[in-house]
Amino acid sequence: MHLKRAEYEEILSVIDFFVNKMLELMKGLPLLILISDENGCILEMAGDEAIKSVVQQSGIQVGLVFNEHEAGTNSINLVLDHREPIQLVGDEHYYEFLGSSACYSVPFQYTDISNLLGTITIMTTIDQHNPFLLAMLCTVVDSIERELLLKKQNRRLHILNQVVIETTRNGIIITDRDGNVTEFNKFAEILTGSKKQDVINRPIPDAKINDFIKEVLLTGKDYEDMEFMLCPQTGQGDLVCLFDAFPILDENMQVMGAFAQFRDITERYHTEKQINYLAYHDDLTGLPNRRFFTGHIDDLLRHGVKEDRIFAVMFLDLDSFKKINDTLGHNNGDALLKLVAERLTTCCHAPHHLVSRMGGDEFTILLQDITDRTEAIQVAEEIIRAFEKPFAVDSYEFYITASIGIAFYPQDGTNVEMLMKNADIALYRMKDDGKNNYNVFKPNPNAGGIERLTLENSIRKALQQGEFVLYYQPQIDMLSGRIIGTEALVRWNHPTLGLLPPAKFIPIAEETGLIVPLGEWVLRTACLQNQVWRERGFAPMSVSVNLSSRQFSKHDLVETIKEILLETRIDPQYLELEITESMTMNVDVAIEVLGKLKELGIHLCIDDFGTGYSNLYYLKLFSIDRLKIDRSFVRDIMTDSNDADIVATIIAMAHKLGIDAIAEGVETIEQLDFLRSQNCHDVQGFYYYQPLPAEQIEQLMMKSADIKTNLQR
Repeated sequence: MHLKRAEYEEILSVIDFFVNKMLELMKGLPLLILISDENGCILEMAGDEAIKSVVQQSGIQVGLVFNEHEAGTNSINLVLDHREPIQLVGDEHYYEFLGSSACYSVPFQYTDISNLLGTITIMTTIDQHNPFLLAMLCTVVDSIERELLLKKQNRRLHILNQVVIETTRNGIIITDRDGNVTEFNKFAEILTGSKKQDVINRPIPDAKINDFIKEVLLTGKDYEDMEFMLCPQTGQGDLVCLFDAFPILDENMQVMGAFAQFRDITERYHTEKQINYLAYHDDLTGLPNRRFFTGHIDDLLRHGVKEDRIFAVMFLDLDSFKKINDTLGHNNGDALLKLVAERLTTCCHAPHHLVSRMGGDEFTILLQDITDRTEAIQVAEEIIRAFEKPFAVDSYEFYITASIGIAFYPQDGTNVEMLMKNADIALYRMKDDGKNNYNVFKPNPNAGGIERLTLENSIRKALQQGEFVLYYQPQIDMLSGRIIGTEALVRWNHPTLGLLPPAKFIPIAEETGLIVPLGEWVLRTACLQNQVWRERGFAPMSVSVNLSSRQFSKHDLVETIKEILLETRIDPQYLELEITESMTMNVDVAIEVLGKLKELGIHLCIDDFGTGYSNLYYLKLFSIDRLKIDRSFVRDIMTDSNDADIVATIIAMAHKLGIDAIAEGVETIEQLDFLRSQNCHDVQGFYYYQPLPAEQIEQLMMKSADIKTNLQR
């Protein structure tokens, strides 16, 4: 094996360069690259560590020789036999353990003598199957073969004889030491629109390119992957190219000219642009989606709102849309949603209006840069009037109404979550009042006012007198039926009002700042209880504790947690801290804080995942261990296809990123079966247990180490 790698050392160095470029381009996708020699012997494996671990466990590793007799139908042997690109997807594989994968293999060779050198293979999960991966791999292998050819020729010929000018698919330009063009191939003509006879023995006509060439000749500097937009003026559209330039050196290492090349990436550029568009737009209506809408408001708040200006957030929900879906079918329901989107866009046509679709039959509207509330109310009234006209769908003509809730910045909220929450509250108050109208959010100062004042004055005293207690909700592994952890949930055993749920006092504690000492008490108590259970001989399990945004922003958070770990003597691996997506808005701060917490050995979980605006790429940077799927999605997975798709997508993406997922709020066997079908095996909810006092949790563990579940129901 060592001899073979030594023989392939130069070849592998070339392959590694281009493979790393490809992996950078496809960052975020779970890809594993296998490189074999001409006999099917695996020389290298690179890429996604999770996939690498799985295939290594199956016996596929460096040094393994593929042969069809032992491995059955596989892409590597097929490529070696037929010497052409091959893809095998799912059940096309011989072995069942590869049935959940997609494989794309391409042969590579010394093109001057058609000497087969080996294969390069991409492995990924079957749900990532895309013929584009095979096309991209062919392009990469094309580049590898060209580079191998160049290196081979470099050992024998002068540099000017090394570049096969007219056979490369890149636009090639070579100049002398004065910057005058000496070579200009046909692809350079196509990409730039200039003719060889017009540029030969002259400087590059494009001023920007000429500046780069001059810099290369003057300083010997290399340029790589500079993105250029070229206008060939040959009847075709603009071309997007990557531009490389580097000096050509003589035998004395003196600059004797410059080499430049253009690589046409127009198709890839537009593909990436389309992917970015889809990430922020609803694929049915073409409107901006939840991610775009919340991000836009966040940008608006971050850059400041003019002192004399306000803005409005509207939530719009179609009345009785489910009846239309049930009566006319989902296709006609989708057609109606498109018509609704068009009508809303017509009503909200001003440059500072933004209409988006949240999902289902729910839309949101942002009216920014308005001077008073009447402007928003006028738009709401215009929308209500617009819905008085019938909608025509598939020869049907019918009427549908809409309900609208409105919240204003800054009166009704100073952040995205509060504004959207209050607009949503206003919407549902409108639905309760009869629908088909708008409603402006109004806080209800009288409701519970005396009780609120009583609670506010009593929280500090309650901390001192030990009135708070912790309940623990078990977290279950469906496969084994075992309790794998608990979530610590605070309750207030109020002397006169009785046992109060957190919704009654947590918002007050957050407003007064008392959430910080209360949060520290919860963390200390939960760690201590978990350690007590372990010392009593119960099987080790984790305890999850929620961090508030105020706690997370404290500069001494890490030191405080470190002290609690030492004080309670809990092993950090059995503590999980739950944070919300909004806490990670400041990416640099989040990376620093979460990194320090990970150094302590603590596990990290994103709570209520899917309700905010998490960037999946950042989840890796934050070293997140687990995503908790919000109960609002789990609740309706059996009745709302959008929620079902969201939950399935979150689980799939978590698995691809190597992150565990847990669903909360599981209440029915149907929800449990759906989650099991999506390979989400960690759950918590009333289907198993409601939050329980510590002593009842202990009784459960004493009764049986295993919780029996009917997995066949």
